[in-house]
Amino acid sequence: MVSSPDAKASTPGLTVLYDGACPLCRREIGVYRGLQSRTPVCFADVSDPTQPVPSGTTRQRLLARFHVRDGEGRLLSGAQAFLALWAVLPGWRWLACIGRVPGAAWTMERVYRLFLRARPALQRWASCLDRPT
Repeated sequence: MVSSPDAKASTPGLTVLYDGACPLCRREIGVYRGLQSRTPVCFADVSDPTQPVPSGTTRQRLLARFHVRDGEGRLLSGAQAFLALWAVLPGWRWLACIGRVPGAAWTMERVYRLFLRARPALQRWASCLDRPT
């Protein structure tokens, strides 16, 4: 399901704001899209300049980190965004449970920040996998 990040669903859900121009992000979102959640999950590719972005933020900020907007309109980023998404996805809820252990979300955020430093190199590598041989 794809919708505008400012659209309000009749049932509170999550809107995943992802970088569709990133080969790593596309692969990960492809996995999430294949799962059947009881909570509505919308996916918004914010690398698409025609895709509106939530008020109070910028496209550049959204592309720099993983973001999820929850059913109450809060914009979560990094580890908190992953934990919110994993909490509604079958097969991933166990990771959200681990994130509730004291200190775990803090540690996950630090690991995510390390990943962000390596992301450009990983994107180049993943782009090579996307090229036809």
